[in-house]
Amino acid sequence: MFDTIRHNQLVDTVFARAPVVPVITIEHLGDALPLCRALADNGLPVLEVTLRTACALDAIALLVRELPQACVGAGTVLNARDLDAVSKAGAAFAISPGVTDTLYNAAKDCATPLIPGIATAGELMRGLEHGWQRFKFFPAEASGGVAALKGFAGPLPMARFCPTGGIDMHKAPSYLALPNVACVGGSWMLPNDAIQARDWARIGQLAQAASQLAR
Repeated sequence: MFDTIRHNQLVDTVFARAPVVPVITIEHLGDALPLCRALADNGLPVLEVTLRTACALDAIALLVRELPQACVGAGTVLNARDLDAVSKAGAAFAISPGVTDTLYNAAKDCATPLIPGIATAGELMRGLEHGWQRFKFFPAEASGGVAALKGFAGPLPMARFCPTGGIDMHKAPSYLALPNVACVGGSWMLPNDAIQARDWARIGQLAQAASQLAR
């Protein structure tokens, strides 16, 4: 049987470490450590490395091994095969953009906690039926944003969220002010030009600013 209380505790421990979870796409394995060190050393230690590139799993394994101050997880987990792979790579958590019954069932037998993506009340209710109470709200802005989360809070107060999608430094405070929001996800502290220039100092400055957002 799925242990809801233990899963909540594991996810809440992750959520509590920082107000913002950087959503990271690593194109070159050599960038993984300096990029993520710039984030973790500047107040954003919870790292969602998306499975969107060929080197993503290697990057997760490298970061787990070489960046112990960080909490390294995986994003864009789409199926049971992905979940198994990120668990073997050492990910501390897995995040999916959406979720299926097959993925829920696989996650019930996996030690790596899954934070499933939902966008509607129906999807949220299905997750609750499976025993989950911690979710990614995605794509946040396109799915109703702050107003939608306020709407969920009345009939479904047991659910807590990490909204992601279309959120930036200016929009984040409105989400973080909601009682059912634990943290937000975003990539505004990872501008493409800074990554391409390997300007880790600039990324560190942006991370530090994001880490100061109040919850």
